Amino acid sequence: MTNITMPKLSDTMLEGTLLKWHKKAGDKISVGDVIADVETDKATMEMEAFDDGVLAELLIPEGGVVKVGDPIARLDGGRATATKPAAPVAAAPATTSTPAPRAQVKAPASPGTRIKASPLAKKIALERGIDLSLVQGSGPGGRIVAADVPTHAPSRSGTPSSSPAPRIEVPFSEADKKTPLSGMRRTIADRLLASKTQIPHFYLTLEVDAAPLAKLRKDLNAAAESAGTPKVTVNDFILLAAARAAAAHPKVNAAFAGDSIVEYADVNLSVAIAVEDGLITPVIRRADKLSLRGISSSVKDLAARARSKKIKPEEYQGGTLTVSNLGAYGIDSFYAIINPPQAVILAVGAIVKKPVVNARDEIVVGQRLSISLSGDHRVVDGATAAEFLASLRQSLESPTALLL
Repeated sequence: MTNITMPKLSDTMLEGTLLKWHKKAGDKISVGDVIADVETDKATMEMEAFDDGVLAELLIPEGGVVKVGDPIARLDGGRATATKPAAPVAAAPATTSTPAPRAQVKAPASPGTRIKASPLAKKIALERGIDLSLVQGSGPGGRIVAADVPTHAPSRSGTPSSSPAPRIEVPFSEADKKTPLSGMRRTIADRLLASKTQIPHFYLTLEVDAAPLAKLRKDLNAAAESAGTPKVTVNDFILLAAARAAAAHPKVNAAFAGDSIVEYADVNLSVAIAVEDGLITPVIRRADKLSLRGISSSVKDLAARARSKKIKPEEYQGGTLTVSNLGAYGIDSFYAIINPPQAVILAVGAIVKKPVVNARDEIVVGQRLSISLSGDHRVVDGATAAEFLASLRQSLESPTALLL
């Protein structure tokens, strides 16, 4: 008799909600059979069996919240102790969840003990200076996978290396509405708190003359309407310009890895998408190599599937730089919090009509776009970030080059 445990279906997942069982006790299951639907902090996923056998007992009822690695069922005749993710399914109603653990840390292994870990997990641990003997694995048989490796090293006492901040008591009455944190909301809270307290942020802002961009977009969309093809957005131009500027300035397309700085070979652009319960950042792979239409098509597809919770884990992991655009909400300018482990995030506002001084020293009506950069000062210096922003502005003020 072996346990089927809650797998780690995303890099930030600490627990999952078991939404639906597809099998019942006594059912025979084979490798690859879908046995349950699980809601993570990012999406709703199907769980597949890793082994053959008979489902002897269901340990968790539908709607139950389970920590990663905890048993959810027992398998008679199986060899493995875990399950694997498959394709996402349609979202189900949210359920109440319980507080997630701060970290999964175990006592150090005795000398000479073999540590079961994937090659990628070992590589990441080496880069981050992580002792894998202190990491709890969520893979089959307790094997450590890449998603298990923390960003910062845990202490040997079995607790995170930094002490938790004191909890702030919030007064409320029966008339007030109190909503338990969802998995996504809790993950956002934890990651952004870590970002603001562990990453030394600095900020730069510039204005872009958006008149040429607005005109080109209008012309392209008029032609698209006549041809019956999809229109492009201002954000499509910004995403492509940001990706190409990052390729030209690789020091911003980087991350802090403890004793080293990693400059990524590809620009994998994370795009902040507002969803019902918070925010998700799906990734456009090798965005600098795409055309404007390619960028537009990719972001529309990712956004639609993110909002319906049909996005796959590999589609929101591995981003190297993030763009967050609140222009559609009427926000002129803002500063964003860095999306760790990335070193740069861009905050984009709305195109605003305002009085400007032209080349002839005349006050005229102009169209201006504010773009702010939040940078990790451990990785990026002010001058480097300024050069990156200058390239971005040049592309947006001469947008026809983005069509090439």
